[in-house]
Amino acid sequence: MLVDQDPTIPNRQAAIQGGADDVSPRLAEMARRLEDAGADFLVLVCNTAHVFLEAVHRNTSIPFISIIDETIAEIDRRCPDVSTVGVMATDGCLDTGIYQDAVEASGRVALVPDKAGLQELMRLIHAIKAGNNSADIAQGMESVAQSLVDRGADVIIGGCTEIPIVFEGDGFPVPVVASTNVLAARTLACARGLEPLPEKL
Repeated sequence: MLVDQDPTIPNRQAAIQGGADDVSPRLAEMARRLEDAGADFLVLVCNTAHVFLEAVHRNTSIPFISIIDETIAEIDRRCPDVSTVGVMATDGCLDTGIYQDAVEASGRVALVPDKAGLQELMRLIHAIKAGNNSADIAQGMESVAQSLVDRGADVIIGGCTEIPIVFEGDGFPVPVVASTNVLAARTLACARGLEPLPEKL
């Protein structure tokens, strides 16, 4: 496994909200370095950063496994008959509609947290980033998910890297699909040759 981890990549939320894309060229550079180092395919763990992939696809010639596509495919596998999907993700990610569009393209309805729920979700995400994965944070994350279920969600997408650190859905009343876990499993299967790689876009 080859890893290019650059903590100086600009804040994705700020780039989305400010309308100045200083993220795409940096991601493209990282992807190109990995391809030049011998990678057979690429993955990107950050959900929100998937908004900035056009430059990556344009500047590389190897397949890319999308955390968004794989999460929807996991819903198809685990609970194909569900009709309403609750999406927990960062405000920037939700603002772009990247998950909502994918859910709706699969023939389902996407539900996102209301204003108060999203504010709470962002507070929890920032707490986890700061190293707090206490029971209170886990309970808060479950409460945000429950609010989506109360509004009709049949399944929950945990569409942020920090969410499964405290909330994977054990014992929760509806299935919880943690995008990070789905991507990890798919990456391993492809690396071991157990599943085919996607076509290069």
